[in-house]
Amino acid sequence: MSYALWYWTGIPGRGEFVRLPLEAAAIPYEEKTWQREGDAALVKDLARPRIDPPFAPPYIVTEDGLVVSQTANILLYLGERHPQIAPRELAGRHWVHQLQLTLMDLVAESHDVHHPVGVDLYYEDQKPEAARRAEGFRGRRIPKFLDYFERVLVQRGAWLAGGSHWSYADLSLFHVVEGLCFAFPRRMAVLRPDFKRVWALRDTVEALPELQTYLASERRLPFSDGLFRHYPELDGEG
Repeated sequence: MSYALWYWTGIPGRGEFVRLPLEAAAIPYEEKTWQREGDAALVKDLARPRIDPPFAPPYIVTEDGLVVSQTANILLYLGERHPQIAPRELAGRHWVHQLQLTLMDLVAESHDVHHPVGVDLYYEDQKPEAARRAEGFRGRRIPKFLDYFERVLVQRGAWLAGGSHWSYADLSLFHVVEGLCFAFPRRMAVLRPDFKRVWALRDTVEALPELQTYLASERRLPFSDGLFRHYPELDGEG
């Protein structure tokens, strides 16, 4: 089965959480905005009349026309059909789905650091509020989330779902850690020694043979003005 993946061009964003397992498991897919006229094609496709319209990207379209949106929901759907990216048993699939939802909470909080008042405003319009939000996010929220995943790895072993093989949740944690290191390099450098298992997972995912071609390609987009943004004034060691 092949999939059409729709997401904005130029940023990894939430689309990257879908790309990573598709790439690592060699599941055929086509990035539609790269094959056509970019974001204009996405806007046009979003406006198409559908009985199952997506609210926003990312979303995938299956060969038989099923539209699946919302990042964690897409990954749950893919995991049910491709056992190489999620556990085969029901309990295991819902466990990695739970982990993914928790990661998406962390992603949302990270985004809200630089847009604490409204997503329709520029960062420059909410800098005082962003500075206040960043202090709490750096000092309390990042450690709280990382501690959770560290504890899971203590219980489960090298991978979040246990066993000897990665799941899409592991790839997502890798991407989140990368994003946080881009946005808050000083803070993450301070936290790294306290979360050795999380960083070991990050390093292991980066070294996966099945990801090397993708990570070295131009399709692996750099962080910029997406979910994770680096404003030096929002970073700090504490």
